[in-house]
Parts: sequence; C-alpha cells; structure tokens
Amino acid sequence: MNPNVNEAANGKTAAPTSLNDTAFYKSQLRVALRNCGIINPENIDEYIAVDGYQALGKVLTEMKPQEVIDVMKKSGLRGRGGGGFPTGMKWEFAAKNVSEQKYIVCNADEGDPGAFMDRSVLEGDPHAVLEAMAIAGYAIGANHGYIYVRAEYPVAVKRLEIAIGQARKYGLLGKDIFGTGFEFDIDIRLGAGAFVCGEEMALLTSIEGNRGEPRPKPPFPANKGLFGYPTIINNVETLANIPQIILKGADWFASMGTEKSKGTKVFALGGKITNTGLVEIPLGTTLRDIIYNIGGGIPGGKKFKAAQTGGPSGGCIPAQHLDTPIDYDNLTAIGSMMGSGGLIVMDEDNCMVDVARFFLEFTVDESCGKCTPCRIGTRRLLEMLEKITAGEATLEDIDKMEELCYHIKSNSLCALGQTAPNPVLSTLKYFRDEYEAHVVEKRCPAGVCKNLLSYEIQADKCKGCTACARACPVGAISGEVKSPHKIDKSKCIKCGACMATCKFGAIIKK
Repeated sequence: MNPNVNEAANGKTAAPTSLNDTAFYKSQLRVALRNCGIINPENIDEYIAVDGYQALGKVLTEMKPQEVIDVMKKSGLRGRGGGGFPTGMKWEFAAKNVSEQKYIVCNADEGDPGAFMDRSVLEGDPHAVLEAMAIAGYAIGANHGYIYVRAEYPVAVKRLEIAIGQARKYGLLGKDIFGTGFEFDIDIRLGAGAFVCGEEMALLTSIEGNRGEPRPKPPFPANKGLFGYPTIINNVETLANIPQIILKGADWFASMGTEKSKGTKVFALGGKITNTGLVEIPLGTTLRDIIYNIGGGIPGGKKFKAAQTGGPSGGCIPAQHLDTPIDYDNLTAIGSMMGSGGLIVMDEDNCMVDVARFFLEFTVDESCGKCTPCRIGTRRLLEMLEKITAGEATLEDIDKMEELCYHIKSNSLCALGQTAPNPVLSTLKYFRDEYEAHVVEKRCPAGVCKNLLSYEIQADKCKGCTACARACPVGAISGEVKSPHKIDKSKCIKCGACMATCKFGAIIKK
C-alpha cells in the first residue's frame, strides 16, 4: 500500500515527495531559473542536454531576423531590469538602424540592496545568457556583445569566463556559428559597484572606459549607444527567458501572466518573512500569495505593515493593497514599481519614516553628482527626513519635503534621481500619520527612531533583580534589591540594553 495513502487515511498530512510539492515551490513557475540548481553551470554538455543552444540553432537555420523580432513582440516579454520596456520593440528599433557596427549589452550590474536575481542566474545558468545574447545579435545585426557585471560577484564572473571559453571551443561563439556565416562573440566588463551604472547610459559610459555617468536621452541606445553605435541593453533575467520563448513559442510565454505583463518574474524575497530566498512567480500573483503562501507569513505572529518593491527606486505597498495582482502597471498605479525584483517585507516594528530615510541615504551616497537636482536635492531631502526622525521638524517641513520630491523627480537627468523620491512619496501617501506623530507628538509609533524613544520600568512587574542596572553602561538605573527600579532619563542613552536583559517584561519602550 502507498504509505502516503495510509497516512491520509489516518488523518495525517502526507509528506511532500518533491521540492515542487512544498508550500514554498508549489505556487512558483520556474522559467528564468529553470536550470539553476539542476545542471552543473561549468559544464556546457549539461546545458546542451537540457536543450541548450537549440534556440540559437533554430533562429540561425530556420528563421529570418525579423521573424525572431516578431516572436519576441508577440510573446509580450518586457524588460526585467526595472523599466519594463517591450523587448521585441527595443530590438526592432535597433534592427531598423543601418550601421556598420551594432552591439548587444547584458546589464548584470545588480545594485539594489537585497537583490540577487541576476547573480543567481549567472552563477547557475550562464550559457542561457550567452545563447540569448547571440540570438539578439542575429536579430538586430550585431556581431559583438558585452556583459557588464559587478566585480563583487566573483563566482558569477568566473563561471561566465568558463562558459564563454566553452562556447568558443564548441563553435557556439565566434565565426561561422552552425555553419551559417553568422559571427558573434562576447567579452566581460567588470563594474566597480557604482549603483548609478545600473542606468543604461551610465553603464555604456563605463564600458567605454569613462566615469560612469548618465547621458541625456534622446538619443536612445537603440539609435546611438555604445561607442556611438546602435546598442541593445537587456538585463540578465530578460535574456534568460529568450531561449525558452524561441523553443516553446510566443503563445506559450504569453499564456502566463496578465494582459499587459506576460510571463514570470523573479523576486528576492527578504525582510520580516519566514521563508527568504528567490521566488519566481507568474505575473499577476497577489502580494498576499507571495508573502503568506510562498513566504510563510510574518515571524512571531507580527502584523504585515508594508512591502518595498523596486529597491531604492521603488515604493512601499501597504496592507490595503495585499490583494493587488503584481504586475508592471498595477505597481505603478499604487505608487511603487517592479524594479529588478527586490521585495522586502516589513512588519509592525518597522518605522516607515526611518525606512524612507534608509533608502534615501543609499541613493544620496550613490548619486554620481552630475546633475544638481539629484546631487543637491536628494541631500536636502535626506536632511529633512533626519530632522523629522530627530523630532525637530514641523508640519511645514513635511509639505516642503513633499514639494521637493516632485522637483527632483521632474528635473533629474537619469532614472536614479527621477525615482529617488519614490520611497518618501509612497510612505507619505500611505503612512502620513507616522510622519505627523514624529512631528506633532515627538513620538515614533514603531519605537525605532532613537531620539524620540524613552524607556520606562513598570513598577508592578519589576522584581528588583538588578539585572537591568548591571547591564546599563552609563549607570542610569537605580533601586534596591527586590524593590522596583527607576531609569534616570537624563542619563539614559537609549541603548536598549536594559530591555534586552529584563526577563520579566518590566521595561517598556515608548
């Protein structure tokens, strides 16, 4: 008898027979991550064994370049790097430009805090990216490509180098690929970790050997990109989908997702969540499904407060939008964005003003400084947030801060500055009461902002064990043994050591 059937008859839950049966994986659909963890990424034969390079062979021997572009357009694949621009349309723009030289660039400069989608694909399935770049090269008439990857990903860089060497040895990169006369090769360029180089024009400037700063658009890269030639820039996840679209067809890919957002999306799920890690779900899956079914909910029975999507460029999604289907347009409509796929979950213990300050601090540090709205505007914005978290601001400061956000968005040169105010605007929209509590009541509702905190000992719960007094580094706690203790607030440095030490829950944070 099947042991699982026997267990079910006894009222027990049958143990999962594979990873796909677990709660974490059962709602996922792996397309971009299909080979990660399945094949040896340093062995080209294993990639070939799972239909690797068949898509490249198909386009070179059976399809014309325009037919490849038409398939991409029909599939509905949109860029997974943040902007969500239709991939097939981008390819078509570059294909129509007549030029002696064209380039394909893979944007692997993954800089969002907590994001590691591209890294996982490069480390787990590098040949998929190489194959997709060659397909793109054939479609637009390019014979050379560059992978711009951050130097902080040494394993990814090593495996890309191995994969490129193997592909050249097998005749899958280089001249006369599959005996068709098509020529395409790829080089790697290392980034130094500048967040701004994730912006396509700054990335191209860096590949050219210059300081990574954005250039005004237009002209767009498809018209005038790397070294002044037409260039297509796609990020790692976008490229990872392409071989499967060619092999299985545009209709197969378009059958997943929503009307305007086709396929799947990889998210790096982190923060206050039980199950952290990479998740790949069909677009249109709700945030509730991701957090509670896949992510296992919030630890410690805490309440969900918000989720930050899109990293420093994105916005916070509050509990009222938990059932919103996640896709490009819906996220934009509620004040956030898809971004590259970071998804940070926050609970009731997070201060949303402090969250906005954290992301803006990152953006200020990463601004290239080329344009004044970003260089100066974001710094003034950060100063305003610091003033609020210190309890020194007024309601007028909140209005000025909101006005400054819109000036920065409308006047910055590139997407880094244009999206930098998003965390501030989204938290103002959904959590304005927290800002007002900081300003009017001089209180942080979540108990995070140090300058607005105070610790108190509840006399009815204090046992007089003296543990808190012994833990206090500045001698701010006094009292007799077996008698309630007190905190001298003039001496207290608000380090929280007393609260962490107390075993009776007698110390509260206000």
